[in-house]
Amino acid sequence: MHFARALAAACLAASMLFGSASAQNYPVRPVTLICPFPPGGATDAISRIIQDALAKSLGQAVVVENVGGAGGSIAAARAARAEKGGYTILIHQVALAASLTMYPNLSYTEKDFAPIGLINTAASVFAARPNLPANDLRELVAWMKEHGHSVKMGHAGVGSYGHLAGVLVSQELGVAPTQIPYRGAGPATVDLLAGQVDLESLSAVSAGPLVKTGKLKAYAAIGRKRFAGLPDLPTMGELGYKKLDLDFWHMLLAPAGTPRPIIDKVNLALRAAVADERVKRTFAEGGMDLFPSDEMTPEAAGALLTREIKLWGDVIKQNGITGG
Repeated sequence: MHFARALAAACLAASMLFGSASAQNYPVRPVTLICPFPPGGATDAISRIIQDALAKSLGQAVVVENVGGAGGSIAAARAARAEKGGYTILIHQVALAASLTMYPNLSYTEKDFAPIGLINTAASVFAARPNLPANDLRELVAWMKEHGHSVKMGHAGVGSYGHLAGVLVSQELGVAPTQIPYRGAGPATVDLLAGQVDLESLSAVSAGPLVKTGKLKAYAAIGRKRFAGLPDLPTMGELGYKKLDLDFWHMLLAPAGTPRPIIDKVNLALRAAVADERVKRTFAEGGMDLFPSDEMTPEAAGALLTREIKLWGDVIKQNGITGG
Protein backbone atom coordinates (compact mmCIF):
# COMPACT_ATOMS: atom_id res chain seq x y z
CA MET A 1 0.00 0.00 0.00
CA HIS A 2 2.78 2.39 1.03
CA PHE A 3 4.71 1.48 -2.12
CA ALA A 4 1.67 2.15 -4.34
CA ARG A 5 1.13 5.56 -2.74
CA ALA A 6 4.79 6.44 -3.09
CA LEU A 7 4.76 5.35 -6.74
CA ALA A 8 1.64 7.44 -7.45
CA ALA A 9 3.22 10.47 -5.75
CA ALA A 10 6.40 10.02 -7.74
CA CYS A 11 4.45 9.78 -11.01
CA LEU A 12 2.49 12.92 -10.14
CA ALA A 13 5.68 14.82 -9.31
CA ALA A 14 7.31 13.65 -12.54
CA SER A 15 4.23 14.69 -14.50
CA MET A 16 4.26 18.14 -12.92
CA LEU A 17 7.98 18.52 -13.55
CA PHE A 18 7.58 17.44 -17.18
CA GLY A 19 4.64 19.81 -17.65
CA SER A 20 6.62 22.68 -16.19
CA ALA A 21 9.61 21.94 -18.41
CA SER A 22 7.32 21.55 -21.42
CA ALA A 23 5.73 24.93 -20.74
CA GLN A 24 9.16 26.53 -20.26
CA ASN A 25 10.31 25.38 -23.69
CA TYR A 26 6.98 26.01 -25.45
CA PRO A 27 6.66 26.34 -28.37
CA VAL A 28 9.25 24.16 -30.08
CA ARG A 29 7.29 23.70 -33.32
CA PRO A 30 4.66 25.56 -35.37
CA VAL A 31 1.29 26.34 -33.77
CA THR A 32 -1.96 25.68 -35.63
CA LEU A 33 -4.64 28.36 -35.35
CA ILE A 34 -8.00 26.85 -36.28
CA CYS A 35 -10.38 29.29 -37.94
CA PRO A 36 -14.01 28.10 -37.88
CA PHE A 37 -15.08 29.78 -41.13
CA PRO A 38 -13.88 29.76 -44.77
CA PRO A 39 -11.38 32.27 -46.17
CA GLY A 40 -12.79 35.71 -46.89
CA GLY A 41 -14.96 36.19 -43.82
CA ALA A 42 -14.44 38.38 -40.76
CA THR A 43 -13.00 35.64 -38.54
CA ASP A 44 -10.54 34.56 -41.24
CA ALA A 45 -9.50 38.20 -41.67
CA ILE A 46 -8.81 38.55 -37.92
CA SER A 47 -6.76 35.34 -38.03
CA ARG A 48 -4.62 36.72 -40.85
CA ILE A 49 -4.22 40.12 -39.17
CA ILE A 50 -2.73 38.63 -35.99
CA GLN A 51 -0.98 35.61 -37.55
CA ASP A 52 2.48 37.08 -38.23
CA ALA A 53 2.62 39.21 -35.08
CA LEU A 54 1.58 36.22 -32.98
CA ALA A 55 4.27 34.08 -34.64
CA LYS A 56 6.87 36.76 -33.95
CA SER A 57 5.86 36.87 -30.29
CA LEU A 58 5.87 33.08 -29.90
CA GLY A 59 9.06 32.53 -31.88
CA GLN A 60 7.42 29.86 -34.05
CA ALA A 61 5.27 29.88 -37.19
CA VAL A 62 1.52 30.13 -36.73
CA VAL A 63 -0.40 28.22 -39.39
CA VAL A 64 -4.02 29.24 -40.00
CA GLU A 65 -6.23 26.27 -40.83
CA ASN A 66 -9.77 27.00 -42.02
CA VAL A 67 -12.23 24.36 -40.79
CA GLY A 68 -15.69 25.57 -41.84
CA GLY A 69 -19.15 24.09 -41.44
CA ALA A 70 -22.14 23.95 -39.07
CA GLY A 71 -21.84 27.54 -37.94
CA GLY A 72 -18.30 27.06 -36.64
CA SER A 73 -19.11 23.99 -34.54
CA ILE A 74 -17.01 21.56 -36.60
CA ALA A 75 -13.88 23.60 -35.88
CA ALA A 76 -14.81 23.95 -32.21
CA ALA A 77 -15.27 20.18 -31.87
CA ARG A 78 -11.89 19.55 -33.47
CA ALA A 79 -10.16 22.06 -31.21
CA ALA A 80 -11.82 20.60 -28.12
CA ARG A 81 -10.37 17.16 -29.00
CA ALA A 82 -6.88 18.43 -29.83
CA GLU A 83 -3.77 17.69 -27.79
CA LYS A 84 -3.38 19.88 -24.73
CA GLY A 85 0.15 21.07 -25.39
CA GLY A 86 -0.72 24.47 -26.87
CA TYR A 87 0.01 23.50 -30.47
CA THR A 88 -3.63 23.76 -31.55
CA ILE A 89 -5.52 26.90 -30.60
CA LEU A 90 -8.89 28.17 -31.76
CA ILE A 91 -10.11 31.58 -32.78
CA HIS A 92 -13.87 31.93 -32.39
CA GLN A 93 -16.62 34.47 -31.92
CA VAL A 94 -20.27 34.88 -30.93
CA ALA A 95 -21.20 31.76 -32.93
CA LEU A 96 -19.39 29.60 -30.35
CA ALA A 97 -21.64 30.89 -27.57
CA ALA A 98 -24.76 30.47 -29.71
CA SER A 99 -23.86 26.97 -30.91
CA LEU A 100 -24.04 25.52 -27.42
CA THR A 101 -27.80 26.11 -27.41
CA MET A 102 -28.59 25.99 -31.12
CA TYR A 103 -27.08 22.58 -31.82
CA PRO A 104 -28.36 20.07 -29.24
CA ASN A 105 -26.05 17.16 -30.10
CA LEU A 106 -22.63 18.79 -29.97
CA SER A 107 -19.63 16.76 -28.84
CA TYR A 108 -18.35 19.65 -26.71
CA THR A 109 -19.46 22.01 -23.96
CA GLU A 110 -18.07 25.26 -22.55
CA LYS A 111 -15.97 23.18 -20.14
CA ASP A 112 -14.00 21.68 -23.04
CA PHE A 113 -12.21 24.98 -23.65
CA ALA A 114 -9.63 27.05 -21.80
CA PRO A 115 -10.04 30.70 -22.83
CA ILE A 116 -6.76 32.43 -23.65
CA GLY A 117 -7.72 36.03 -24.29
CA LEU A 118 -10.04 38.47 -26.04
CA ILE A 119 -8.98 40.07 -29.31
CA ASN A 120 -11.40 42.63 -30.70
CA THR A 121 -14.93 43.92 -30.89
CA ALA A 122 -16.92 45.34 -33.80
CA ALA A 123 -20.16 47.29 -33.79
CA SER A 124 -23.20 46.72 -35.99
CA VAL A 125 -25.73 49.14 -37.43
CA PHE A 126 -29.50 48.72 -37.43
CA ALA A 127 -30.26 49.97 -40.94
CA ALA A 128 -33.15 50.18 -43.40
CA ARG A 129 -33.84 50.62 -47.09
CA PRO A 130 -33.42 54.29 -48.01
CA ASN A 131 -37.09 54.98 -48.76
CA LEU A 132 -38.47 53.61 -45.49
CA PRO A 133 -40.60 56.48 -44.10
CA ALA A 134 -39.45 56.43 -40.43
CA ASN A 135 -36.80 59.06 -39.64
CA ASP A 136 -35.69 57.96 -36.17
CA LEU A 137 -35.90 54.90 -33.94
CA ARG A 138 -39.11 56.01 -32.24
CA GLU A 139 -40.84 56.42 -35.62
CA LEU A 140 -39.36 53.14 -36.80
CA VAL A 141 -40.79 51.21 -33.85
CA ALA A 142 -44.24 52.74 -34.51
CA TRP A 143 -43.98 51.85 -38.21
CA MET A 144 -42.90 48.28 -37.45
CA LYS A 145 -45.76 47.79 -34.98
CA GLU A 146 -48.23 49.11 -37.54
CA HIS A 147 -47.02 46.74 -40.28
CA GLY A 148 -46.37 43.69 -38.08
CA HIS A 149 -45.20 40.52 -39.83
CA SER A 150 -45.19 42.21 -43.24
CA VAL A 151 -41.95 43.93 -42.20
CA LYS A 152 -39.01 41.94 -43.63
CA MET A 153 -35.65 41.77 -41.86
CA GLY A 154 -32.80 40.21 -43.83
CA HIS A 155 -29.85 38.42 -42.26
CA ALA A 156 -26.75 36.41 -43.19
CA GLY A 157 -28.22 33.01 -42.26
CA VAL A 158 -29.80 31.20 -39.32
CA GLY A 159 -27.60 31.53 -36.26
CA SER A 160 -25.40 34.26 -37.70
CA TYR A 161 -24.64 37.25 -35.51
CA GLY A 162 -26.76 39.44 -37.80
CA HIS A 163 -29.68 37.05 -37.33
CA LEU A 164 -29.40 36.75 -33.57
CA ALA A 165 -28.77 40.48 -33.08
CA GLY A 166 -31.78 41.26 -35.28
CA VAL A 167 -33.96 38.92 -33.25
CA LEU A 168 -32.78 40.43 -29.97
CA VAL A 169 -33.32 43.97 -31.29
CA SER A 170 -36.87 43.03 -32.34
CA GLN A 171 -37.50 41.43 -28.95
CA GLU A 172 -36.31 44.52 -27.07
CA LEU A 173 -38.25 46.91 -29.32
CA GLY A 174 -41.42 44.82 -28.96
CA VAL A 175 -41.85 44.20 -32.69
CA ALA A 176 -42.22 41.02 -34.75
CA PRO A 177 -40.78 41.31 -38.27
CA THR A 178 -40.45 38.31 -40.57
CA GLN A 179 -36.84 37.12 -40.62
CA ILE A 180 -35.49 36.43 -44.13
CA PRO A 181 -32.33 34.27 -44.22
CA TYR A 182 -29.68 34.65 -46.92
CA ARG A 183 -26.48 32.80 -47.75
CA GLY A 184 -24.22 35.44 -46.25
CA ALA A 185 -24.36 39.11 -45.34
CA GLY A 186 -23.52 40.30 -48.86
CA PRO A 187 -26.69 38.99 -50.56
CA ALA A 188 -28.83 40.26 -47.66
CA THR A 189 -27.41 43.77 -48.04
CA VAL A 190 -27.88 43.69 -51.81
CA ASP A 191 -31.59 43.02 -51.31
CA LEU A 192 -31.77 45.70 -48.60
CA LEU A 193 -30.33 48.25 -51.04
CA ALA A 194 -32.83 47.09 -53.66
CA GLY A 195 -35.76 47.40 -51.24
CA GLN A 196 -36.55 43.68 -51.30
CA VAL A 197 -36.25 43.63 -47.49
CA ASP A 198 -36.84 46.50 -45.09
CA LEU A 199 -34.19 46.13 -42.40
CA GLU A 200 -30.92 44.45 -41.51
CA SER A 201 -28.45 44.41 -38.66
CA LEU A 202 -25.15 44.61 -40.53
CA SER A 203 -21.54 45.33 -39.70
CA ALA A 204 -20.81 48.98 -39.07
CA VAL A 205 -17.86 48.88 -41.46
CA SER A 206 -20.14 47.72 -44.29
CA ALA A 207 -22.96 50.09 -43.35
CA GLY A 208 -20.88 53.25 -42.88
CA PRO A 209 -20.23 54.21 -46.53
CA LEU A 210 -23.77 53.21 -47.57
CA VAL A 211 -25.30 55.40 -44.87
CA LYS A 212 -23.04 58.35 -45.69
CA THR A 213 -24.03 58.24 -49.36
CA GLY A 214 -27.73 57.96 -48.57
CA LYS A 215 -28.07 54.41 -49.88
CA LEU A 216 -29.23 53.18 -46.46
CA LYS A 217 -30.92 54.73 -43.44
CA ALA A 218 -29.32 54.07 -40.06
CA TYR A 219 -31.32 54.19 -36.83
CA ALA A 220 -28.81 53.12 -34.19
CA ALA A 221 -25.49 51.43 -33.59
CA ILE A 222 -25.48 48.09 -31.80
CA GLY A 223 -22.38 48.19 -29.63
CA ARG A 224 -20.98 49.35 -26.32
CA LYS A 225 -19.89 52.63 -27.89
CA ARG A 226 -20.53 54.69 -31.00
CA PHE A 227 -18.97 53.63 -34.29
CA ALA A 228 -16.18 56.05 -35.25
CA GLY A 229 -17.25 55.99 -38.89
CA LEU A 230 -20.72 57.31 -37.98
CA PRO A 231 -20.02 59.45 -34.91
CA ASP A 232 -23.47 61.09 -34.84
CA LEU A 233 -25.31 57.77 -34.76
CA PRO A 234 -26.38 56.94 -31.18
CA THR A 235 -26.10 53.45 -29.75
CA MET A 236 -29.17 51.44 -28.82
CA GLY A 237 -28.10 51.81 -25.20
CA GLU A 238 -28.08 55.60 -25.49
CA LEU A 239 -31.63 55.41 -26.84
CA GLY A 240 -32.76 53.48 -23.77
CA TYR A 241 -32.18 49.85 -24.77
CA LYS A 242 -29.32 48.92 -22.44
CA LYS A 243 -29.55 45.20 -23.19
CA LEU A 244 -28.40 46.04 -26.71
CA ASP A 245 -25.06 47.40 -25.49
CA LEU A 246 -23.29 44.38 -26.95
CA ASP A 247 -20.52 43.73 -29.44
CA PHE A 248 -19.45 41.19 -31.98
CA TRP A 249 -16.18 39.76 -30.59
CA HIS A 250 -13.31 37.35 -31.21
CA MET A 251 -11.25 35.40 -28.70
CA LEU A 252 -8.54 32.73 -28.61
CA LEU A 253 -9.13 29.41 -26.83
CA ALA A 254 -7.21 26.20 -26.16
CA PRO A 255 -8.44 22.71 -25.27
CA ALA A 256 -9.36 22.36 -21.59
CA GLY A 257 -6.48 20.88 -19.65
CA THR A 258 -3.82 22.90 -21.45
CA PRO A 259 -1.25 23.81 -18.76
CA ARG A 260 -1.76 27.29 -17.34
CA PRO A 261 1.84 28.36 -18.05
CA ILE A 262 1.20 27.69 -21.75
CA ILE A 263 -2.11 29.58 -21.64
CA ASP A 264 -0.23 32.50 -20.08
CA LYS A 265 2.50 32.37 -22.73
CA VAL A 266 -0.03 32.52 -25.55
CA ASN A 267 -1.91 35.29 -23.74
CA LEU A 268 1.29 37.34 -23.51
CA ALA A 269 1.99 36.66 -27.19
CA LEU A 270 -1.54 37.81 -28.07
CA ARG A 271 -1.08 41.01 -26.07
CA ALA A 272 2.20 41.69 -27.87
CA ALA A 273 0.60 40.92 -31.23
CA VAL A 274 -2.28 43.38 -30.82
CA ALA A 275 0.16 46.02 -29.51
CA ASP A 276 2.01 45.86 -32.83
CA GLU A 277 1.54 49.19 -34.66
CA ARG A 278 0.69 47.54 -37.98
CA VAL A 279 -1.88 45.31 -36.32
CA LYS A 280 -3.44 48.23 -34.41
CA ARG A 281 -3.63 50.29 -37.60
CA THR A 282 -5.27 47.44 -39.52
CA PHE A 283 -7.91 46.96 -36.83
CA ALA A 284 -8.61 50.70 -36.68
CA GLU A 285 -8.94 50.95 -40.46
CA GLY A 286 -11.42 48.07 -40.35
CA GLY A 287 -13.58 49.84 -37.76
CA MET A 288 -12.70 47.35 -35.03
CA ASP A 289 -11.70 48.04 -31.43
CA LEU A 290 -9.18 46.09 -29.40
CA PHE A 291 -10.01 45.10 -25.85
CA PRO A 292 -8.29 47.20 -23.16
CA SER A 293 -5.40 45.50 -21.38
CA ASP A 294 -7.34 44.71 -18.21
CA GLU A 295 -9.97 42.83 -20.26
CA MET A 296 -7.42 40.64 -22.07
CA THR A 297 -6.91 38.09 -19.29
CA PRO A 298 -8.00 34.44 -19.67
CA GLU A 299 -10.45 35.03 -16.81
CA ALA A 300 -12.08 37.98 -18.60
CA ALA A 301 -12.43 35.89 -21.77
CA GLY A 302 -14.03 33.06 -19.82
CA ALA A 303 -16.43 35.43 -18.08
CA LEU A 304 -17.50 36.98 -21.40
CA LEU A 305 -18.06 33.56 -22.95
CA THR A 306 -20.23 32.49 -20.01
CA ARG A 307 -22.32 35.68 -20.22
CA GLU A 308 -22.75 35.34 -23.98
CA ILE A 309 -23.80 31.68 -23.73
CA LYS A 310 -26.58 32.78 -21.36
CA LEU A 311 -27.57 35.82 -23.45
CA TRP A 312 -27.78 34.08 -26.81
CA GLY A 313 -29.08 30.85 -25.32
CA ASP A 314 -32.07 32.75 -23.94
CA VAL A 315 -32.67 34.48 -27.29
CA ILE A 316 -32.48 31.16 -29.16
CA LYS A 317 -34.80 29.32 -26.75
CA GLN A 318 -37.35 32.13 -26.43
CA ASN A 319 -37.62 32.45 -30.20
CA GLY A 320 -37.50 28.76 -31.11
CA ILE A 321 -34.39 29.10 -33.28
CA THR A 322 -32.85 25.78 -34.32
CA GLY A 323 -29.70 25.00 -36.24
CA GLY A 324 -30.60 21.48 -37.25
